[in-house]
Amino acid sequence: MDRRVYDRMAEHDSTHWWYRARRDILADYLTREGKLPKQARILEIGCGTGHNLPMLARFGTVDAIEIDPAARGIASQRLGKPVGEAPLPGLPGVPDSHYDLIAVLDVVEHIEDDVAALRAMRVRLAPGGKILITVPAHQWMWSAHDVVNHHHRRYSKATLVKGIEAAGLRPRKLGYFNSLLFPLAAGARVAGRITGRDDSDDTPPPRLVNKLFEGIFRLERHLVGRVPMPPGVSIVTLAEPA
Repeated sequence: MDRRVYDRMAEHDSTHWWYRARRDILADYLTREGKLPKQARILEIGCGTGHNLPMLARFGTVDAIEIDPAARGIASQRLGKPVGEAPLPGLPGVPDSHYDLIAVLDVVEHIEDDVAALRAMRVRLAPGGKILITVPAHQWMWSAHDVVNHHHRRYSKATLVKGIEAAGLRPRKLGYFNSLLFPLAAGARVAGRITGRDDSDDTPPPRLVNKLFEGIFRLERHLVGRVPMPPGVSIVTLAEPA
């Protein structure tokens, strides 16, 4: 990702509606669907500034990986121990057959060979282990945001399932999320193309709007994994060895 993306993440990951609500949604999703052992061994790959680490620590002991040095330093402070730097798809030095949960939250789309990356994660799973995956949805929504984040693709349900299965995994509870605000996001992408004002600005909106968006998005914590969601900005699944 561009340096400015990490800088904005560090500045806004505790206040931006998207980060805050997504953490709550994923925590509820893991509580219901993860079926993790007590004190699960957890690895987050591509942890950025570490804003998801406290949420993941509710479920066990967390290790983390981040390739950007500045973000890795912030994440290490949050985790209370050094964050590693093993890059995908190889994951050098990461032990095989070790983790009960690997979290890759908006990470796989950054990897050119996503199947090789998922295959490497599968090898690192302990028996019964799972991979929590979130990715951006709908290639037609490609924008400047994807460019500055160095994405290789956005996914459909079908292309994500294809990649997961090619890596020797099978998806569970796969579905959209960030669906309630999807019409607004889709309209903004289309309007940006029409007007030529497609930009990558992801700073929080004004305080009251930020609070409103957070509340709307957080409502999905009661729905994701329980009912089929209409098209959304993102896709989530738990993948396990086939």
